[in-house]
Amino acid sequence: MRNVFAVWLLLVTTSIGAADRPKALVTGLRAPSSVVVGLGGKVYIAERGQPGKTAGAIRLLEDGKTKVIVSHCHPLAIAHHQGTIYFIEEQRVFSFGKQNKTVFVDTDDFPSKPGKLRDIAVEQRSGKVYVTGSDAIFCITPAKPKSGKKPAVSIVLDRKRWPEWKKPAAIELDGHVHLLVADEETGTLHRLNLVKRTVEKVAEGLGAPTALCWDMFGRLFVGDGSAGKILVIPRPGEKPVVMADRLQGIADFCLAPQYDRLLVPNRLSGELVSVPINVPGFEVDMRPLPVATELAFPKLKWTGWKPVTDAGKPIPLRPIVLTHAGDGSNRVFVATQRGVIHVFPNHPNAEKTSIFLDLQDRVTYSDNTNEEGFLGLAFHPRYKENGQFFVFYTVKKPKLTNVLARFRVRKDDPNRADPNSEEILLRVKRPFWNHDGGTIAFGPDGFLYIALGDGGSANDPFGNGQNLKTLLGAILRIDVDHQQTGKPYAIPKDNPFLDVKDACPEIWAYGLRNVWRMAFDRKTGRLWAGEVGQNLYEEINIITRGGNYGWNLREALHPFGADGVGPRPDLIDPIWEYHHDVGKSITGGLVYRGQRVPQLQGGYLYADYISAKIWALWYDDAKKRTVANRPIRDPNVPVLSFGEDETGEAYLLTYTNTGQGIYRFVSTK
Repeated sequence: MRNVFAVWLLLVTTSIGAADRPKALVTGLRAPSSVVVGLGGKVYIAERGQPGKTAGAIRLLEDGKTKVIVSHCHPLAIAHHQGTIYFIEEQRVFSFGKQNKTVFVDTDDFPSKPGKLRDIAVEQRSGKVYVTGSDAIFCITPAKPKSGKKPAVSIVLDRKRWPEWKKPAAIELDGHVHLLVADEETGTLHRLNLVKRTVEKVAEGLGAPTALCWDMFGRLFVGDGSAGKILVIPRPGEKPVVMADRLQGIADFCLAPQYDRLLVPNRLSGELVSVPINVPGFEVDMRPLPVATELAFPKLKWTGWKPVTDAGKPIPLRPIVLTHAGDGSNRVFVATQRGVIHVFPNHPNAEKTSIFLDLQDRVTYSDNTNEEGFLGLAFHPRYKENGQFFVFYTVKKPKLTNVLARFRVRKDDPNRADPNSEEILLRVKRPFWNHDGGTIAFGPDGFLYIALGDGGSANDPFGNGQNLKTLLGAILRIDVDHQQTGKPYAIPKDNPFLDVKDACPEIWAYGLRNVWRMAFDRKTGRLWAGEVGQNLYEEINIITRGGNYGWNLREALHPFGADGVGPRPDLIDPIWEYHHDVGKSITGGLVYRGQRVPQLQGGYLYADYISAKIWALWYDDAKKRTVANRPIRDPNVPVLSFGEDETGEAYLLTYTNTGQGIYRFVSTK
């Protein structure tokens, strides 16, 4: 089953570059049946042994050697949840953690005869344990600690409700409320809705599937036990491709902690094998880039900002937007989330900012509601002529309200805007404080694009993502150079929902949860967006006219919630996803078109706010897929945002108590 933690000893087999073929890590095992990675990256191997002849065991792999930690058992499959290891025998479920093994669910605890148990999976959020038997799939809900009660066991689905089910084998969760079920006899894969108890076919032609495992990037691996092959479904709806073969008796495998290989028990050969992940026809380059970051303006002082209040309370600087005016001045404009726009010369020795515009009297921001505040800044494409720029921020009153406003620069000072020139173009009321979105950007067509979140809370409780009657959960497109009846702006005539009854005509794309930063590629004009996920996945989208990006029916490449669905022609899946074991909050970036770091040319820079990881991703138009997602050595700071100067050089922004919050990219080769 899926591993949960990323820190583990280096598998002493080979380096990434040399790991072209499977290699045995452990030999001499007695019919290994399953493997899982637990807390601290510890690897547990289940040996079935031969019932009636030789005992099986649970082994712990450390430093290339194994030791028995549970003996006198015959485990068929093993799973992990928050320090507890679960394993199944033919008709019983066991658990162990800090104490010795105990019977978690005995044969008589099942509401019907379980038959021979085949596989086990644990839903990591709730701790519910799912096991599949020869005649039914069961859900086991653990009792509350110290309650003295037994776990509750219920039937999820059986042959009476699913007569097409022939020979159940492997199971794997797909999101929180869907379970993938492999049929070893028919070679098919189904998705079971655990709430509605409905089933849909996902894939076929899988041989005799005996193992299932996701990687961290939306690829599903299937073990064909009879043919000794590992198949991969690269994306939902794609046909499976063979990644490895000539394995002997593939059992229940898992993802290695480096995320670049699978750990595969070979039942017949008695080996635990390391199988490098390399999907034929869907290869993704994940080699680290010879690129790092450094402080961009190490001498810079921020006019008007103090790191602490008079009472000694810290006030971190939160630079949220870095951009330029496009007027040939090569100045850098940086807006802070508290509502101050700074301007300074684009030179590494710049020493002091000037305050271009101070809106702290209008902007509300609090660390407790840190998705509000000043969120967006965009200069008019003809700023040099008309002096107009646009901002997006949360107002002090009324609460839970964002505005889009136009300002103008002062005629007597190019480094100062006129605070009295504000013209409100749009007010957006939200039900909750989070998921504001707030990025604004002019497209190559001269129109202004605005990213709005779904309104906040969890699960999109009002269904805004799929509702064209609201501006929330969408990207808008408006014409700020004209007006029409009742609006201080105009609707472009080619907006996709202009003639759709009851739809908001401003909407350009929808089905979005919380786009945290979007940007146009200055070379291609393509609009890129980082979409923050909720439960398990973060995603990257390329935004197109009229596109529906699936929220809250889908989270990245997976069904979301009880009403979640598989891939559909009317829903656009992301070009890339990553699991919350990698990071939990994407910071969308931009496509690099600068000159200082040639290794980044054409790559989409993005980061994760929680894990502080940074990547550059390349998308191939001809292949219509991502071909590289390469990590960059990061400064280990939470990335608030990315920015671009007038020459196309890229920067990343972080909050800071020292004022050193702007980094640039440098080549290390």
